[in-house]
Formats: sequence, C-alpha cells, structure tokens
Amino acid sequence: MKTTGGTSWQIGQVTVTRIEELHGPSFRPEDLFATWDPAVLEEHGHWMSPNFYQQSTNQVIMSVHSWLIRTPHHTILVDTCCGNGKNRPGSPHFHQLNEPYLDRLRSVGVEPEEVDYVLCTHLHVDHVGWNTRLLDGRWVPTFPNAKYVFSREELDFWDPSKNAHLPEEPRNVFTDSVLPVIAAQQDHVVSMTDQLSDTLLIEPTPGHSPGHIMLRLISGQDEGVFIGDVMHHPIQIYRPDWNSQFCMNPEQAVTSRMRVLNHCAERNSLMFPAHFGAPHAGRIRNHGKGFSFDF
Repeated sequence: MKTTGGTSWQIGQVTVTRIEELHGPSFRPEDLFATWDPAVLEEHGHWMSPNFYQQSTNQVIMSVHSWLIRTPHHTILVDTCCGNGKNRPGSPHFHQLNEPYLDRLRSVGVEPEEVDYVLCTHLHVDHVGWNTRLLDGRWVPTFPNAKYVFSREELDFWDPSKNAHLPEEPRNVFTDSVLPVIAAQQDHVVSMTDQLSDTLLIEPTPGHSPGHIMLRLISGQDEGVFIGDVMHHPIQIYRPDWNSQFCMNPEQAVTSRMRVLNHCAERNSLMFPAHFGAPHAGRIRNHGKGFSFDF
C-alpha cells in the first residue's frame, strides 16, 4: 500500500482518492471531547500541530470528505459530506453551502453518472448531503445510476415516520437527502453485515449512531478500512476511551473503536477516517498497551 499523488492511495489493484468538501479549524477540543484533558498537548502537541490542532485559536483541524474507490469493476463513493443548498440552521458550518464538490469529483475523472455505489456509513448531516441535489425545485439523487447502501438499523432510527421523537434537523436531513433516494428506488438496504463483492465487505460499528457501518476493501494482500465516524480525530487512537460529543451510545462507541483499532493493527490495514486532517489516512501500530498512528 502506498500513497500516490498526495490525495490518492493504491491498495492492490484499487485506487482510493479523497474528495474534499470542507477542511480547516472547527471545534475547540473541549467542545468536541467531553473528557478532554489539556495535558494531552504536552505529550502529543508536537504531532497534532499544525495538521490536527491550531494552537492560535485552540481549535482542532477537521475535514469533511468522501472516499472515492475505483476497483477494476466498480466505482464506489463512501459518505457524501454536507451538500449544497441544504437548510441546516442548527449546524452553521454546513448551512446553505456552495462548494465545488462535484467539480472536484470530475477533476479526478469521475462523472456522477459513473458512480455504481454510494455507501453511507451512517445518516448524520455531514455524511449524506450530496446524496441529492436540487433540480427544478426538487431534491433528486445526485448519482442517478448508483445504488445507495444504507443499514436497516440506521434507516429505521432516522426515519421520522418510525421515530416520532426526532429533532427538526435530522428530520430535514432524512427528508431532503435520504427519502428522494428511496423514492427513486435506488436504495440498497443491508442489515449491518453484508458485502458488495468478494472484496468489499460491510461490517457493523455501532455506537456513534445506532446503525453505523464500516467498509473493508481487500485487494490481494492489502486492505483498506473506511471507518466513518468511529473516530473523529487521531488523538482518539491514543485515547480510544474518548468519545466525541456526537456519539449516541458512548460505551458501544468505545467497543467499536477498540475493535477497529485492533483489527487495523493486526492486519496492517490502511485506515480511512471521515474527518482526519492531512494526510487524512494512515496505519495503526501497537504501542505498549495501546496504539499509535503511522501517518
């Protein structure tokens, strides 16, 4: 497994490319992690700054991006960021965006019509936005020939018709970014564990959200693991007991995180998170009784 061109990686016969939507300072660490300890900067500040932490503003650096996977047979997009023109007043970073996301996709040689699968690790606001785009006043699937992969558990939880207690924003997210896909009969629903091919395996990683899933890509002796929001920041590799404020089941989230870290360390897998700053991906190493990150 090697890095090619700065934003693309080769895993066997498969190319993985990062498609950026947003990148830069976001949360204060104490707002992202309820158990944040400033003393961690004394031990880890030398590698956290400047790519993962901005000292001048006391903010962590985060990214919102998709992973584009091109196998000899399929083109797959993992998570679709926030989307343009979406009404998200509760999430100011994501409200009414106008980003050249599709231009960035085209710049690496992929038209929306060429995407075969869109895999949503979960249905939070910053992972489903480009599922749809506004056309003649209607939200329609952005990738007209793709099957969109959702976990059944995740769909059922975020469906307003099945969960009457949902707040307004996730209701809107489901309405404008998930329902149009289902209406177009482009949904491909899995039950947490499934596979898209012999080399593309779906596995459950619940905790951050009820039906969160990850994708394992196996090509030859190499493996890439697309973990969604199992982790938000690389400090969690060193402190896997730290959950973000967005993790809905903290105990379950820690269990999934430990399982992913152990798996990646044992198999020398290249880990592709959804929100890490540059260089965005890396390998997990065993380090004493814990783990370290090989950028």
